[in-house]
Order: sequence, then C-alpha cells, then structure tokens
Amino acid sequence: MHVAHRLLPQQLVASMSRRNLLLPACAILLLLAVWSWRLQPTSFEWSGTGGRGHGPIAGVLQPPAPNTVDLSDPEAPFVGWPLQRVCDEATYVEGLVFICDNNSGGIGNIRNYIQTCVRYAIEAGATSLVMPKIRQRSADNLENLFTDYLPLSYMFDEEHFKHAWTTYCPQITLYGNVTDIPNYIRAVDGQPAIQEITPKEFGNRGGCDWKDQNRHTDRFGQTFRGWLRNETYGTPPTKETPRLIRFKWGVLWDWPVYKDGPEFAATFGHLLKFNKQLLRLGKVVLKNMHGFAKSQGAASGEFLGAHLRTESDAMSFWPVYDTQAPAYLDKAIERGFKAAYLATGNSTEAKKFANDAAEKANLRVVTKRELLTDKDREELDSLTWDQQGLVDFIALLGSTYFVGPMPSSFSVYMTLKRHLKTGGIYYRPYKPGTDGDGFSYMVGHFDQYWEDWLFMFDGMWP
Repeated sequence: MHVAHRLLPQQLVASMSRRNLLLPACAILLLLAVWSWRLQPTSFEWSGTGGRGHGPIAGVLQPPAPNTVDLSDPEAPFVGWPLQRVCDEATYVEGLVFICDNNSGGIGNIRNYIQTCVRYAIEAGATSLVMPKIRQRSADNLENLFTDYLPLSYMFDEEHFKHAWTTYCPQITLYGNVTDIPNYIRAVDGQPAIQEITPKEFGNRGGCDWKDQNRHTDRFGQTFRGWLRNETYGTPPTKETPRLIRFKWGVLWDWPVYKDGPEFAATFGHLLKFNKQLLRLGKVVLKNMHGFAKSQGAASGEFLGAHLRTESDAMSFWPVYDTQAPAYLDKAIERGFKAAYLATGNSTEAKKFANDAAEKANLRVVTKRELLTDKDREELDSLTWDQQGLVDFIALLGSTYFVGPMPSSFSVYMTLKRHLKTGGIYYRPYKPGTDGDGFSYMVGHFDQYWEDWLFMFDGMWP
C-alpha cells in the first residue's frame, strides 16, 4: 500500500517558494511602518486663528515635544484651543445670561472670582456674558472691599479679553453692561431682575466642608438647567425673556481646575492679561531690579523676590513677621543671593526686613519705589493699592527665586504661575508644603487641608 509521505514543519516551510514568503513578510513590515507613524506625537498650535491643537496620542510612552512658550510670562500669547474645546462641549440655553461682577480683594482673589464665574457660565450653557467688573478696595480701610464698580480695564487688558473670548468661545455673546441685553426683564424697582445663586447648592454635598471645591462640577450643568426649566423658580429663559444670573459673593476656590485637564488649567488664566500701563511699569521695575542686583555682585542680575504679607488686613492666623522673615533670609543665604526685591504694603516692617537682611544675610533689599524715578514714580503714586500690588506681581514673576506666605492668595497665585516654568502646558500640579519646585517656596502651615487653606492649590488657575 502506498503511504503518503508527511512533511515535517521545517520541511514544509523549506518547500514553500520564495515568492510565497515574500508577500506576508512585506505585509508585516508595512503594518509596522504604519503603526510606527501613527504613534508619533503631534504638536500644539500655540496661538493665532488655527483653531484647536492636538494633544499627544493615547498610549505614547515618549514625552511630547518641548514647549516653545514660557506660560509664566505675563506677555505670553494666549493659547486658546483648550478654551475652544470646553466651549464646544457645552450645552447652551438661549436667553441664559451670566453676570460676573461680584469680584473684590487683591489680584489673587479677583482673578479667581472672575474665572470661576466664567467657567460656570460655560458649564451652565449661558449664551450671553456681561463683561466682568471689579469692586474697588477702600483707600482708607483696606478691609472694605466693596466700594465702586470699575471696568475690567482697572486691572486687565479688556481688548485682549474680548478678542480671546470672541475668537475661542463665540457661542457666548459679550455685552458691556446689563442694560445692553435685549429684552431684559425689570424688577419692581425698575432695575434689571437678577437672580443670585450659589453653585454648590446644585448638588448633593452632604458631609462636605463648605470650603471644599465643587468636586462634581460635571453634574452642575444638567442640574442647573433642570432648575431653570422649573417655573417654581422663575420663567424659563428664552431669547424674548432672558434670565439673568449672578453669583452670591464668596464663590472663589470653587472649581477643581484640573477637571478640564492640565492644558486648560495652564492657559485659562491668561484670558485675564494685565493692562498695558501696569505691565509697562512692572517691566521697568524688573529691568531696574536686574541692574541693581548686578551692582551688588550678581553676575546675571539674579535676585530673590519676597512677599512680606503683614499689612493691617492680614488675617490673625497667617504667618507673622517673625515667621516669614527668618525663613526668607534662610533661603537667601542658602542660595547665595546678594539682592532682594521686597513686595509689601507695610512700610515699617519693610525697613525692619531690610535691616535684618543686611545684618543677618549680607543682603541688600529694595522696593518698587526705590527702583522708579521721575515720571515713573509719579505714575506709580497715582495708582491704587491693588494696582500697585500688580506692579509688584509683575516684578516678582521675573525674580530668580520667590518666597511668600501661605495662605496669601497673592503668593499662591505667584507660586502657581511660576510653576508653569516646569512644563508649560504639560505641567504637573504644584505640591504645597514641600521644598518647592526650584522656582518658589512658601512659608506656612500645610498640615490640614481645609484649616490651612490648601484647597487654594486645587481651586486656582495659574
């Protein structure tokens, strides 16, 4: 009987023609080439009208290309595609108007008041936004934050805000004033009828500390829109019958900023760019400070930037002079600084700090007033308390190393803004209560999340 001869596997392979082997080999090589190309990281579009940029493709193990813009620079171009993405994802309600004018305090607070309100406006689905305004602090009583309403230009570049907003969030129309809104309803006293709300009330927050962020902001929009449709609380908004919403005072560290991704957190703050006058003065101070540092032996103009927060409106549980000053001088000695720029509104303790610095750290200390002359000094003197604070802020942003007290919102904002140097649009959150990031160091208590106000680091956009 004839029995067929069985080929062993290796014999079978050997018997195949070279042509039969070539085809599957080419197919495999082609697939590898395609996947290799697909896994290459893409780049962001930093500015201009190019629309959205694109992040790195999921699964890429290699880091994306390095940033080309220092987002800690107050004059950095606005990166608008993260805002555009958030606006494109919103569910809009015709006739819903947000009024973001309950903003007061120093620069750290005012920025966050405005940004928190604006972010909620997008999430709520507002189709109109009244240009934010700022409450001026009393010149006679620093604790009185509620005097006149001033335009956004009091601190910020209003034209920049309008251009950035209309370019990247055109779904929400900007109005200069409440009375510019078509068909607005009047109250009994003849004024526009405005409802005041607290966003945290639109969620089940049983057991939460009142200071904690609204950790379920992704549920806010749907819940809020359900409330709008309920006639028990007012006429549902339409184009013909708009509904005007304002936040009660105090909605500040409310939105968890990393909810929208690090790219939004890193860029949203620059929607509020400092106005041109304050930027110019701050840059003059910074330039002169570099010159002063060089005159003290700093080869490249390196200097320590210090925020001494001991003014009359400082809260009683904040670090006092004897806590702040020694820690600052220790950092100056540790890092070998010859010169320091001091920001403070307490002239008495400014002199005390300068004397202590010279005696204990061989450190020369100056303030903005000592660095400005003639017309620049006159211009500085014409500014309000908080506007002068912005000049300090711009100069401190340019310092080699910054030290400040926790929980001053000025210092927290400064630290977060400078932290953008660590990675720009890809940066990781700042870790409070540590030795810092090489750019800043904060003095204070970091043991209890709410009592030590650590929530500010989760609720403030840099």
